[in-house]
Amino acid sequence: MDPQRIVIIGGSAAGPKTAARARRLAPDAHITMIEAGENITMSSCGYPFYIGGRFDERRHLLETPTGILRDPAYFKTNKDIDVLINTEVTRIDRWGKNVELRNLYSGEVSTLPYDRLMISTGSTAIMPPVPGISLPGVTALKTLPDADYIRKVRDEKQVKNAVIIGGGLIGLETAEALTVSGIDVTVIDLGNQVLPFLDWELAKLVEKQCLSHGVKIRLETGVEAFSGVNGHLSSVKLTTGDEIPCELAIVAIGVKPNNALAREAGLKIGENGGIRVNKYMCTSDPNIYAAGDCVELVNSVSGMRDYSPKGDQANLQGRVAADNMIFGDTVSFPGTIGTGIGKIFDFAAGSAGLNHFSAEAAGFDAVSILNSGTDKPGFMGSKSLISKLTVERSTHRILGYQCVGKGDVSRQVSEGAMAISANFTVGQMLSLDLPYSPPFSPAIDHFIASVHIMDNKLSGLIKGIGSREVWAQKNGGELRFIDVRELDEFEDRRLGIGEILIPLSTLRRRLKDIPFNNDTPIVCYCLMGLRSYEAALILTQAGFNDVRVMEGGMMAWPFPREK
Repeated sequence: MDPQRIVIIGGSAAGPKTAARARRLAPDAHITMIEAGENITMSSCGYPFYIGGRFDERRHLLETPTGILRDPAYFKTNKDIDVLINTEVTRIDRWGKNVELRNLYSGEVSTLPYDRLMISTGSTAIMPPVPGISLPGVTALKTLPDADYIRKVRDEKQVKNAVIIGGGLIGLETAEALTVSGIDVTVIDLGNQVLPFLDWELAKLVEKQCLSHGVKIRLETGVEAFSGVNGHLSSVKLTTGDEIPCELAIVAIGVKPNNALAREAGLKIGENGGIRVNKYMCTSDPNIYAAGDCVELVNSVSGMRDYSPKGDQANLQGRVAADNMIFGDTVSFPGTIGTGIGKIFDFAAGSAGLNHFSAEAAGFDAVSILNSGTDKPGFMGSKSLISKLTVERSTHRILGYQCVGKGDVSRQVSEGAMAISANFTVGQMLSLDLPYSPPFSPAIDHFIASVHIMDNKLSGLIKGIGSREVWAQKNGGELRFIDVRELDEFEDRRLGIGEILIPLSTLRRRLKDIPFNNDTPIVCYCLMGLRSYEAALILTQAGFNDVRVMEGGMMAWPFPREK
């Protein structure tokens, strides 16, 4: 039997992973990888950190963990994989089982036969069709040449003012990179919040962090035009009529799948524009597989088709595809739960699964809680964590988890991702045995504490209220507010929403001093939430009929407060 001929289109993430895995499984296969660009296996998620000067060696974006450059020679020498760079696949002939190639330097046209074909053509940055979009100074941040350009103008100090269109992770990470480089940055977004994978309360906390570092943020605002002077960008005109002077504008409003080759070959395209694949990463042609940013998947929480362009997912998909290309369709890819994380200044923001809004949109009867805490004990230099846990009310199945803060967000989101992937319920997580030592965690891990709060809410022990509802009722609404912190904390900083101070330490002996009748809706709050929960229990036991706890406490408060 002749060795199998495997052709891979695309050399960024899924393609190289597929090639490397296929070689390990089939030592005698003929494997060829084709890349239209000059570079392969680019660490595109590292671009903002390269731009910001976190590291200065560009080649680090193209190296193995041991510092070896991953170029065509490396793949040939170490893996016996042929790599054709600066080569475009112009057509897939499914019936002849070959691909047509064009060398982008010489123009030479050729064909390459395959037994199994992998399409990993990635994605393209979405660029809005507005006047001036092609002006020098307007760029995306999708490719290595994009990163090179932005790093160059940063290093040469050509830019004093920059506008970033898009408040997602790439937009905010790039805002940090430019800000720490001494550039004045304004972020513009059409939505009412940054980071749309978060619910509003947590996104607002991230926004506050950006503002505290000097980034300006304009929400519910779009771009009407890019204006130039002497052929170069000079300002961005907004849909509000305002105009922001700038020498650099970075468009980071998202990406769309590169599906042209697949579409022209007659492969099935999904409703989100990605190539439709089954659980084996196989397309509608049994000899053609696809993975990475060019495909759409099933969200394993909602069961709906989803487009989730992420580098780690691309690698995992490529591994599954390689197994099935070699051995037949035996290994399944479980779908995506949308796990992601990003660093924004000294804050991190991450999530797994569905947020509350998307859970309701998917038809779930969702219930959520907010939890504020720390990543380790105070005596070990603790840092803040604010999280939101979302579950299905009837089954108590965990649907989603979000976390932001200065602490170890990555650990918390990883725990949430495991729980969601395993379809765990709240009850199954209550006593989970996680590693504990003061340098790493409190005695009760923050994620497990969030599960405990949810258990209390589902069982009726706690009646929560969100900060948005509290803000709407401040200074004169139906609700009455009791701050149960100590006097020195109250004098240091307070919300200023019409609250009264009754410290938890004095509450039991001051019940007769509470100026509300038993049917008045009362909201208790403290710094994080534990003291207000205990205060609510005391008031309920004393005969007050409607006592609520402001979830997350002051640490999760996204609105202005008194100094």
